[in-house]
Amino acid sequence: MTAASIAEIKSVLKNQEPRELAELVLRLARYKKDNKELLSFLLFHEGDLAGYLREVKEEMDEGFADMNKSSVYLAKKTIRKVLRIANKHIRYTGSKEAEIELLLHFCLSLKGSKLPLNKSPVMLNLYNNQAKKIKAAIESLHEDLQYEYARELERLSG
Repeated sequence: MTAASIAEIKSVLKNQEPRELAELVLRLARYKKDNKELLSFLLFHEGDLAGYLREVKEEMDEGFADMNKSSVYLAKKTIRKVLRIANKHIRYTGSKEAEIELLLHFCLSLKGSKLPLNKSPVMLNLYNNQAKKIKAAIESLHEDLQYEYARELERLSG
């Protein structure tokens, strides 16, 4: 069985009653944690993006605080987990500003973790790739915002 296209789903949803739509959404949220998290963002946090980003940054900080620094391998696993969390929330927001904020926070936290990034090519590549993503996202913003975020990125690199 193949999934219907977005256009097909959209046309069918337009003909649904509000009660039926609510039942569909609740059923969808019941089956996947990601669906429930996205729905929670859309219902409760979309209006307060700054507060939501603050919560996500706190969650990322907890991940970095719990990091096992006894070996680079174990630290790398935790860092990738934190990056997965950041990317998931970036998808939920759909905002370039949120993407830049979270990735800048990730890179600052990674640099602040005192891990030897230069000794591990994998860690260095991970860091550099996030910096490239930040730069690409900055270029898609308005000029005024570009300047502010570009300064943050330079401060991170320097």
